Amino acid sequence: MTEKTPQFNIDTVENAASTPETELPWEALGLKENEFKEIKKILGRRPTAAEIAMYSVMWSEHCSYKSSKVHLRQFGDKVTEEMKKSMLVGIGENAGVTDLGDGWAVTFKVESHNHPSFVEPYQGAATGIGGIVRDIISMGARPVAVMDPLRFGAIDHPDTARLVHGIVSGIGGYGNSLGLPNIGGEVVFDPIYQKNPLVNALAVGVMRHEDIRLANASGVGNKVVLFGARTGGDGIGGASVLASESFDDTKPSKRPAVQVGDPFAEKVLIECCLELFRNSIVEGIQDLGAAGISCATSELASNGEGGMHVELTNVLLRDHTLTPGEILMSESQERMMAVVTPENVEAFEKIMDTWNVEYSWLGEVTDTGRLVIDWDGETIVDVDPRSVAHDGPVYNRPFERPATQDELEANTFRSSPAAAQLPASGGEYKKALLELLASPNLCSKEWITRQYDHYVGGNTALSSPDDAGVIRVDEETGMGVGLSTDANGRYAYLNPYQGAQLALAESYRNVATTGAVPLAVTDCLNFGSPEDPGVMWQFAEAVRGLSDACMELGIPVTGGNVSLYNQTSGVAIHPTPVVGVLGRFDDVSRRTPSGWHADADGQAVYLIGTTADELDGSEFANLRGHLGGVPPKVDLAREKELGEILINASRDGMIDAAHDISEGGLAVAVTEMALRFNVGARVQVKDIAERDGIDAFTALFSESQARAIVSVPRSEEVRFNDMCSARGVTIARIGVVDAESGAVEFDDFTVTLDEARQANEGTLERYFG
Repeated sequence: MTEKTPQFNIDTVENAASTPETELPWEALGLKENEFKEIKKILGRRPTAAEIAMYSVMWSEHCSYKSSKVHLRQFGDKVTEEMKKSMLVGIGENAGVTDLGDGWAVTFKVESHNHPSFVEPYQGAATGIGGIVRDIISMGARPVAVMDPLRFGAIDHPDTARLVHGIVSGIGGYGNSLGLPNIGGEVVFDPIYQKNPLVNALAVGVMRHEDIRLANASGVGNKVVLFGARTGGDGIGGASVLASESFDDTKPSKRPAVQVGDPFAEKVLIECCLELFRNSIVEGIQDLGAAGISCATSELASNGEGGMHVELTNVLLRDHTLTPGEILMSESQERMMAVVTPENVEAFEKIMDTWNVEYSWLGEVTDTGRLVIDWDGETIVDVDPRSVAHDGPVYNRPFERPATQDELEANTFRSSPAAAQLPASGGEYKKALLELLASPNLCSKEWITRQYDHYVGGNTALSSPDDAGVIRVDEETGMGVGLSTDANGRYAYLNPYQGAQLALAESYRNVATTGAVPLAVTDCLNFGSPEDPGVMWQFAEAVRGLSDACMELGIPVTGGNVSLYNQTSGVAIHPTPVVGVLGRFDDVSRRTPSGWHADADGQAVYLIGTTADELDGSEFANLRGHLGGVPPKVDLAREKELGEILINASRDGMIDAAHDISEGGLAVAVTEMALRFNVGARVQVKDIAERDGIDAFTALFSESQARAIVSVPRSEEVRFNDMCSARGVTIARIGVVDAESGAVEFDDFTVTLDEARQANEGTLERYFG
């Protein structure tokens, strides 16, 4: 299936060699002058128009990681042999793969689609989901679920509604149409993200060990084929250029057309690819996302053993006015590239015809070590593929701790005017709790999550608003996985090293509360401009903190994404290292929900962990306009102990509900547990306040880490206490589940569930409903 395209006055390699004086728009394509000079040095001549198009997108920040890779190496360096045992595929492929046992493997990854989603919210978010799902397909896996960590500007800003409606609709529209449950994520509102929302998308897939596929083009004479949707003008240089430049109100910004997604085409593509895998038809496969054909051809060839020859006029087009360079740069969606042996060509075509998927044979694998691309028989690209895909520029950007950091850390909440009149009575505590429950960041996100299908596919065991999403992998044994994503930009702003560790700790804790054993990490590192030494210091510290914490917790980073230039008119977002943790269940029927049911009446409510005066960066401080001081202390040894308690207690039936304590503190956590299934409780904090040397307000609202609330059947209290005592873990019996009360009764005040629900559920409806 090939079509001839119109002829252009093309710039051939031969012409480039004979016309060195020809000017090329390298700066408009996002290249720096030194980079353009390096390209000419590599080629020994000026590049052709098609070559400079390839280099510009592949050397962009989004594709090459040129400012971040010197720091990201820590994820590979700080890995023990024990951590490697479960890692089947690590960093460097489309997504990492982790061994689940019994021949099963799971792949997961989170990526950003921030800038495209600001320009065109619906399609930017939709194609973010589509792109991450294709990464999962390209590993040989069946996608089984998605998640969506989101950040928006101020909830009452006029533009926020445009972004929320468009982005949420895009995520739901694409994911629902694919038949993939959305099992979790985050939604945060903060003015710092006003003109730079964060749209991070996570996908998870499952496969048997023998189904794992890698992105390489090996075997001289093997055929290269492009299949799926036709190539159009949407997204030319889209994500790769948009994610490599800050938005600036004072001058025009390069905002190429955002990609347009077709989820139904992708659904067919998923099934088509899975049939190819089942029948071992493809030798290598690569999805086409950022940088399009430029990326797929150069990465496949670079990862292979030789080279590749491609005839670009064979590409099926939706827009026949595209130049060769635009075809190479187009980021049109729902496309894949594969390498097929000559013996399997007929079988490949038969599967394409069965699924009614269009395809075009572009060329073949060679032994030249070169990527050669022709246009109607004339060579327009002749490069070493490694120079495009892997050996691009590497910047050791200067970084330094901002001079304002000391002043920021000294500006604690307790020393601020906002702390002059803290709540000090039962009525004031109640008012503070209701205020927190209604706040944009802690309110119910059901207005968003009800637009997503949580249970399609029939394998969802837990989803929002539980602490982690849980998906069954094996129907026979009940084996499954739990996933959570977390980040707190305020914490990372106060201390990026600790902030990254706190993001990991919370995600780890959320997975453990459901009963899953944490196995692997993926991350999406969202930061401002790498050309700002202060931002680069934030990034370097966050990577160092995350890699150190992964070592201590014993779970490796298997892949992820870096998103830089998240700033507008010189103002950077808070550093936002989103961390996803994946854990394993032997049997998802043992998962632990985040709230107690009515039949739990009379169960004991326990607090695991200790509480300190840690309100800096808290949601309570945020509501009073304060951001300063130091974030809560990180104690990874305690996080690990807590995780072991939660996992063992869940597995052995010692707890019926568990919920981590994070934003909003203990009072919010307990109330959320009660709201989960509309079952009340009686709770006292005076004893723990006295034990930990804090006041009642701090006991209720501090955001100290390594803590969780659990409900324990009376028949299991002795076993639970003995287990915690044997491990040296501090616990306190703080109350009981009360199914009859219809309220949460604290020491000095009572909040009815109706009051709590009214506060918690009305916020998003009020602004967006």
